[in-house]
Amino acid sequence: MPKKSVQAVIPRWRYYLVMLILASLPILLLVKIAQLQILPSQERGVDFLQHQGDSRAIRNVTIPAYRGLITDRNGEPLAISTPVTAIVANPKNIQKSDIERLSLALKISESQLQSRLQRYRNKSFMYLVQQLPNDEAEKILKLNIPGVSGQQRYKRFYPAGEVTAQLVGFTNYLDIGQEGMELAYDDWLTGEPGKKKVVLDKNRRVINDISLIQAASSGEDLRLSIDLRVQYAAYRALKKAVKKHNAKSGSVVVLDVNSGEVLAMVNQPSFNPNDRSKLRQSSVRNRAITDLMEPGSTVKPFTVLAALESGQFSAQSRIDTNPGYLKVDYKTFVDPSNYGELNLAEVLTKSSQVGTTKVALALDPESTRDLFQRVGFGEVMGTGFPGETLGSLPAYRKWHPVTQATFAFGYGLSVSSLQLARAYAVLANDGLRKEISMVALNSEPEGLRVINAATTKEVRHMLRAASSHKGTGRRAMIDGYSVGGKTGTLHKVKVNGGYDDNRYMSVFAGLSPISSPRLATVVVIDEPRQGDYFGGLVAAPVFSEITGNALRLMQVTPDETDQNSSLVSLDKGNVSGEDS
Repeated sequence: MPKKSVQAVIPRWRYYLVMLILASLPILLLVKIAQLQILPSQERGVDFLQHQGDSRAIRNVTIPAYRGLITDRNGEPLAISTPVTAIVANPKNIQKSDIERLSLALKISESQLQSRLQRYRNKSFMYLVQQLPNDEAEKILKLNIPGVSGQQRYKRFYPAGEVTAQLVGFTNYLDIGQEGMELAYDDWLTGEPGKKKVVLDKNRRVINDISLIQAASSGEDLRLSIDLRVQYAAYRALKKAVKKHNAKSGSVVVLDVNSGEVLAMVNQPSFNPNDRSKLRQSSVRNRAITDLMEPGSTVKPFTVLAALESGQFSAQSRIDTNPGYLKVDYKTFVDPSNYGELNLAEVLTKSSQVGTTKVALALDPESTRDLFQRVGFGEVMGTGFPGETLGSLPAYRKWHPVTQATFAFGYGLSVSSLQLARAYAVLANDGLRKEISMVALNSEPEGLRVINAATTKEVRHMLRAASSHKGTGRRAMIDGYSVGGKTGTLHKVKVNGGYDDNRYMSVFAGLSPISSPRLATVVVIDEPRQGDYFGGLVAAPVFSEITGNALRLMQVTPDETDQNSSLVSLDKGNVSGEDS
């Protein structure tokens, strides 16, 4: 007979116990969830989880500050900040499958991109593009490539380009001033960045603004003293002259003599601050402020001033320049021709080396040096411009006669173009020295009297003759306006000492209109290597073009009734009295 099956009997209490346990599990789970998400006091509870989530998604990000505008004196913009985007990446998060798409969007080869990512493989941050227009950046960000995100920035734009390049300067990719007025006034122009709390997605992009922590504060605007119209006129004339004479470089300074403000300051060669991919360091230098030169004959008016101040000479004092040369110890000073007997005014008009030497040797050299110092040679100008040069005005315990003579016509000291323009502004202001300003002023400064007014007026009258048909600066004449100025043709110093017979610097410094001076202009053409090299032939015509345009743009009333149209037909072979 088959055996009967035995059925296992589970005690009822065990059954209820198991069912109770199973029923309790969901309740325990709910309790644990409640502890984690509701009860803040629990270890690794809601506060902990919230903090962990926030640390991965919520960040404090910087709000870039708008950099202040730079304008000319009339409000024309010279430097503007425009919003851009920096494309950044975490190299660890970029997948190989995304490299092709990313390289196409960045317009670089895959190998270039891979090489850059490899260099930053141990970093969590790198720049892919520093400054990109927002519309172009948006196209890249829309690819939603993990590890790639954008940062808002500002980029500086310079509307006048190379016309104001060395003066205005430029900023770097972080919008920090690097050169020129951008560097000199960086603290003034720089704003205060703000902060805000945001939610980021997995690609580190902002998906929601939570709160503003601190609003960004814009930088202050800077109004320069230059007149962009005059700046353009000076730039065109200088560039044309440098090209015509195949010169190494050049600079021009135009001053408002009433206020000491710089109305124009241009240099050649220049550069485009909006595209610095091919930037040469030599083009960045503001030569009008940083470069020094021996001023040569352009300081003869100040030697004449010293002579008049001494009481030993008057404008009509006679100086015998026969036989056209003068030997002083080991050096012979020679005029282009024998001028015979000249009065003091004619010595300046003819730029006579012999006449100037005789005057210089009759004076106390310390009095000549003192006058040079009073007009600003060898002293800081205080513009605050980076790289501003002091120049040199040597003091000798004992003056050798040759040193005394050469010092009187501009050798043995060094000045910048701006220092020379400031000195001529003293002549224009009846002996008042007004300090240079590259920032627009609200009122004219009083100035410091350094020379007697009557004496400066006498010298201005002499300078007018030096820039007439009789003088070396006749090509500086301007239709409708009287001009007074002085030419200089300077031998450049050799590297190993001495002067080079074949390298020159052509200079003209002058004022206009002489009857009531408004502008002081200095033109320097360095190493003209094609055609003429005399200051009266190279630099003086540039002065005429720039100063004439500036006077007309500023609507200065003409003070001359005769027209100087005959300038074009003047004999350029006879440029008497040019220094060599």
